[in-house]
Amino acid sequence: MQIRMTSFVKKEFLHILRDKRTMLVVLVIPLMLIMLFGFTVTTDVNNVDVAVCAPVRSHVVNESVERIASSRYFRFVGYIDCNDIDRTLRTGEASAVVVFHRDYSTNGSYQLVMDGADVNTATTSQAYLNATLASASPTNSQRSAFNAQLFEMHMLYNPQMKSSFNFIPGIMGMIFLLICAMMTSISIVREKETGTMEVLLVSPVKPAYIIISKMIPYLVLSFIDLIIILLLAYFVLEVPMAGGIGGIVLVSVLYLVLSLALGMMVSNVVTSQIAALLISAMVMMMPVLFFSGLLFPVENLPWALRWISYVVPARWYIDAMRKMMIVGVGLRGVMLEVGILLVETMALLAASTKKFNDRLE
Repeated sequence: MQIRMTSFVKKEFLHILRDKRTMLVVLVIPLMLIMLFGFTVTTDVNNVDVAVCAPVRSHVVNESVERIASSRYFRFVGYIDCNDIDRTLRTGEASAVVVFHRDYSTNGSYQLVMDGADVNTATTSQAYLNATLASASPTNSQRSAFNAQLFEMHMLYNPQMKSSFNFIPGIMGMIFLLICAMMTSISIVREKETGTMEVLLVSPVKPAYIIISKMIPYLVLSFIDLIIILLLAYFVLEVPMAGGIGGIVLVSVLYLVLSLALGMMVSNVVTSQIAALLISAMVMMMPVLFFSGLLFPVENLPWALRWISYVVPARWYIDAMRKMMIVGVGLRGVMLEVGILLVETMALLAASTKKFNDRLE
């Protein structure tokens, strides 16, 4: 049986290696996606145009303006009259205006007027501006007047607020689920369409071993993808692996097996490659995008939709990766996520094996 199993696995490897399109989808496209999303999909703000309205340009005001101008997040466009705030924002000369109080040197009061057309950029810019102005330390003689205004803020785990730290684990969850499920489902359905599945079914190999032989080559290629993606994330995108690379790889391999099992399940319920492609690439993408925490927190969803997220495997994998990569939690700290992924993997494997008939209908 072991020799027969090895022959099936070898046959699958040769079939994949000879198909250039499959190799392109499995190895090249995931790397392109991780680089594309890592550098382009970002909530960071850089070079935000900021104007300043200051009735009294005191030393403290000038110091605060210098801090804004020297920050890589902002671009100081100059002083404006307070009556020109609306015109400045409306014409796009600035995206934010800092209005310093006449007695800013003594009471530390200021107002931020933001262009709210882009809510995300405005919110992030407001937070950055507040942090920059709060760091403007007055002289010792003025410090007592600022005691009520000064505060200290610590941003743990991601002090530079890099959005790639948040997106990379989510992108990994999306890529592995789509690629593994899509390729395995298409692989089996293609053999059904061409008639070669009949040859497999009349062999003395049990259906369970046929499923395993189909999964092993894609698991190996997906593992290669995983290693390359982790290297790119760490050395190119500078995403930390604070929780330990061993635990990250272990949880990722479990997720890969789950994704392959999901692809097997899809292949059992469709009869054409087009249907398998649509279900794998489109139907699965929607839950990953909206119910996994990739784009926005799951906690923001209504209760009815939040229950759906509990059965989306990508949610638990993304949560585990963020904890292990960014926060620095070890494998013991993500046992809940690992347990849920393990249960879903066993359920999908059992369902795929049961659904896989030993004859074609």
